[in-house]
Amino acid sequence: MASNAAPGQPVYYDTPVRAFALAAVLWGIVGMLVGVIIAAQLTWPELNLGIPWLSYGRLRPLHTNAVIFAFGGCALFATSYHVVQRTSQVRLFMPRLAMFTFWGWQLVIVLAAITLPLGMTTSKEYAELEWPIDVLIAVVWVAYAVVFFGTLGIRKVRHIYVANWFFGGYILAIALLHIVNSAALPVSLTKSYSAYAGVQDAMVQWWYGHNAVGFFLTAGFLGMMYYYIPKQAERPVYSYRLSIVHFWALIFTYMWAGPHHLHYTALPDWAQSVGMVFSLVLLAPSWGGMMNGIMTLSGAWHKLRDDPILKFLIVSLSFYGMSTFEGPMMSIKTVNALSHYTDWTVGHVHSGALGWVGMISIGSLYFLIPRMFGRKQMYSMRAVELHFWIATLGIVLYIAAMWIAGVMQGLMWRAINPDGTLVYSFVESVKATFPFYVIRLCGGLLYLAGMLLMAWNVAMTIRNGKVVQAPIPMVPAHA
Repeated sequence: MASNAAPGQPVYYDTPVRAFALAAVLWGIVGMLVGVIIAAQLTWPELNLGIPWLSYGRLRPLHTNAVIFAFGGCALFATSYHVVQRTSQVRLFMPRLAMFTFWGWQLVIVLAAITLPLGMTTSKEYAELEWPIDVLIAVVWVAYAVVFFGTLGIRKVRHIYVANWFFGGYILAIALLHIVNSAALPVSLTKSYSAYAGVQDAMVQWWYGHNAVGFFLTAGFLGMMYYYIPKQAERPVYSYRLSIVHFWALIFTYMWAGPHHLHYTALPDWAQSVGMVFSLVLLAPSWGGMMNGIMTLSGAWHKLRDDPILKFLIVSLSFYGMSTFEGPMMSIKTVNALSHYTDWTVGHVHSGALGWVGMISIGSLYFLIPRMFGRKQMYSMRAVELHFWIATLGIVLYIAAMWIAGVMQGLMWRAINPDGTLVYSFVESVKATFPFYVIRLCGGLLYLAGMLLMAWNVAMTIRNGKVVQAPIPMVPAHA
């Protein structure tokens, strides 16, 4: 293990950063491969081969958990551990506990990969794992909080950089959401029942579900955005004041938006309206943050021509802006009457997941990984450029197909004859959707191909580099 530090000079503890970064690439491929498989099953249902644990109902939660918590989660662990050390200019607090979070999180992922195909599930969206795994998640997450906030507590820099505000906010919110929503009554080692019932269970679930999007898939990745875009662009954040307003407005507003998932259900109408109003209010902080990130390139727009990593980071913000415009619009009750239960929702989710979360994670990892192995950049920047265009084309094919299919489904389902009977049967809407499912599958295959290209590039970067120990600056300075 090489060191760039002078004898006796302290160094950052980057072992968990490297481990989580490489795990993110691995689990990204696994999660997206499962996504391609179930996209193919929706196009040609015979592909489940009559095997129960390969059926769509078993593999779909495996796909969402693998992409969100395995790929996205490992990327968040890696970047938060990297950023909090550099912006605090100290080693990670309790390094062994940091490594415990790595192995504990990998155990959670493996247990999910075993139990979900076997049908062991709570059937709660993004919270399908049974109670013993939920307990393990809580233990790992508390350890994560101790390491992260402990590092902030011993920082040498008085100021807490805004990226750490977002990372810290997401860590605290996810702990609260997970523990409350996962409250259950165990009846065996593999089966439990929710502590809530009826519409209260639905309300708690979508308070959790939408805030998993709001904090795990938004606030945490905004922490990446506020560190890696300025670093890659070599420019300061456009407006530091706006970044603080962005943080407080976002975390206050997001908590109230969950009921928009329950329009036209047994949930009281006033609660549905509260969810809709706060969803519309969310547009302001979301777009403020997007513009703050994009305008960080002021005076350096020319770098976008030649820097594929910057392309990943900036285009991710474009998808963030698009998704955070589309979400509030879909929360409006009259729009939701058309969009709900259609593939429009699937297109919306994936514009955020593939476009925002995927692209910002990939760009951040392309910045991070070579520096963890003593290189200034990836082994092949041409491959990074190719990955960008493959991924972007894949996203566009995917979400455009789902938008068109979703609007078509909504219109077909509500079309009625003068006598009040339905114009189209449900089977006719499924048949009309078929070509769009084929296009969606092609988009997913392209995105997966980009991840495989990334894995090759990462492997070659490691092969031609070496693990380095980065020195901690002796004189504190702002990041």
